[in-house]
Amino acid sequence: MARHPPARTALQDLVRHCHSGLDAPDLQRRLLRSLRRLVPADAAFFATADPQSLLFTGGFAEDPLATAMPLFLDNEFGAEDVNKFAALATSSSHVASLDSVTSGDRFASPRYRDIMRPLGFGDELRVALLAGSKCWGYLCLHRTDQSSGFTESELTLVATAAPHLGHALRQALLLRQPAPAGRVHEPGVVVLADDLSLIAVTAQASAYLTQMHPANGLLLPVSIYAAASALRAIEVGKAAPGALPTTHVHTHSGQWLSVHASRLNGRFGEQGITIVIEEADASTTLPLRLATHGLTPREGEVATLVLRGAATKAISVTLHITENTVQDHLKAVFDKVGVRSRRELVAAMLS
Repeated sequence: MARHPPARTALQDLVRHCHSGLDAPDLQRRLLRSLRRLVPADAAFFATADPQSLLFTGGFAEDPLATAMPLFLDNEFGAEDVNKFAALATSSSHVASLDSVTSGDRFASPRYRDIMRPLGFGDELRVALLAGSKCWGYLCLHRTDQSSGFTESELTLVATAAPHLGHALRQALLLRQPAPAGRVHEPGVVVLADDLSLIAVTAQASAYLTQMHPANGLLLPVSIYAAASALRAIEVGKAAPGALPTTHVHTHSGQWLSVHASRLNGRFGEQGITIVIEEADASTTLPLRLATHGLTPREGEVATLVLRGAATKAISVTLHITENTVQDHLKAVFDKVGVRSRRELVAAMLS
């Protein structure tokens, strides 16, 4: 039987792939193959995420996980459990295993009892993939249901690799060319039942769906199901009330789409979950697109004010920093975005 390469060599190979400029979703599959040389796994789920809403924007699940995707989504957005992806994205540690947080008592997790164990899985390793302070995706590795799970050394290896994986996902968005400007199409509508089965879809929604990354084993892209599941969680009181779930999806053609979930009430009492898909305007996705260039939070604030037309003195007063510091941040913004002036920055971000 072939021996696994030394961890250091495998990690170097993974990092090389992360910084090679590959495009998603092929990037995700290549990274997963490299990561498995470090940390063997029997099944995996790999998703991209909207760093603003932390909802899934795309991804794939290996069999047999794909067959249980509605159950996983219901657990993720509508049940109390450990190691939720959004919680990992906002915690001090972005990597955790089921065994480590339950002290080996897997039955403490509803996800294990109701979904993973019936599928034959035991421990799982989950990681939020951040680049800087922004989360660009999630990864979950599963092992068959045995007494031993992921080790501390394996958690450490994944924690070491995670920032490089986050960079790779962010870079994939940055390298994809924007779609050419053209006529704005009308919104598309998808209607789902509460069990997430498809009721209806408009012609324009079908056109948008063909441009979104498919998920193996699912009829619709995972971002559609994620938005619907997040809405159900709000309605039943298992998530904090607030704005209706919205996520932003980058398509094959480089276009940005906004995906919104809301409740449809029919004339005769029928109800469905309505997913509206529409072309996102430049201002809507501005924070997300600035983040793809690796701007620091302060650089993002300066860039946003510049794009609003604020002069250097006004930015200085608003952010309570000197005008020289404003210019220093602005120079860093120009370098990262690849422009030379405020006018070019406006053209690159708002055209």
